[in-house]
Amino acid sequence: MSEIAPCITVETEYEFEAVVEKIKPFAQRVQIDISDGEFAPAFLLGPEKIWWPQGWTVDIHAMVSHPLDYVDKLIALKPHLIIFHAETDVDLLPIFEKIKKYGIEAGVALLKTTVPKTFENYIKAVDHVLIFSGDLGHYGGKASLMQLEKVRLVRGINPNVEIGWDGGVVVENTFLLTQGGVNVLNVGGAIANAENPDGVYAAMIEEINKQGII
Repeated sequence: MSEIAPCITVETEYEFEAVVEKIKPFAQRVQIDISDGEFAPAFLLGPEKIWWPQGWTVDIHAMVSHPLDYVDKLIALKPHLIIFHAETDVDLLPIFEKIKKYGIEAGVALLKTTVPKTFENYIKAVDHVLIFSGDLGHYGGKASLMQLEKVRLVRGINPNVEIGWDGGVVVENTFLLTQGGVNVLNVGGAIANAENPDGVYAAMIEEINKQGII
C-alpha cells in the first residue's frame, strides 16, 4: 500500500514548529525539505535547525547544489532516508554509499525534464527514486501527471526501488498516483495550508485504500 508523507517546506524556525504542530496528531512518515537558495530559488531551514517528534519516519529532501557540504550534517540527524538531486554536478555514487553505511536509505530525485535512463547508475544504486513534479522550494505546485511514465521507466531500471512523488498531490489525484505505481505521496500545500489538515490526510488515506476494492 502507498503512504502519505506530509512535507515541511519552510524558511523559518517559527514556520517549522507551526507545521510540526499542525501535522503531529496524524503524521507518521514526513518529508522535510532543505534548500541552499542555489539549486532551488529559496533558502529553506538548514540541517542545524530541523528536528522532529519521536516516532516519525523522516525523509530529508535536499535541494542543494553541493551535496558534499550537507551529507555529514544530514547523516548526523539519523533520518530514515536522504534524497539528493541527480542534476547536481557531483558524483553521487560515493555519497549514496556513505549514507547507506550508516544504516540510512539513499534516494535520488529527478526533475521534470530529466530522463531516468540518463542516471541509470544512480537509480540502480539507491533505495528510493523521487519523481519531482512541483516547484522547487515552494508549496503549491501542480502535478504533471505525464510524469507517471517515469514510474514505468524507473521500474525498468530497478524493479525493487521505492518510488516517491513530490508536487501537486491533492485528494483528487491521490488514487491515480497510487494506481500509477507511486509508493510514497509527498504532500505539501494540500495539507500544510488546509484548515482541516487531518481531514485532508484521512481523505487521501481513503483514496489509497480504494485500490483494494477494484
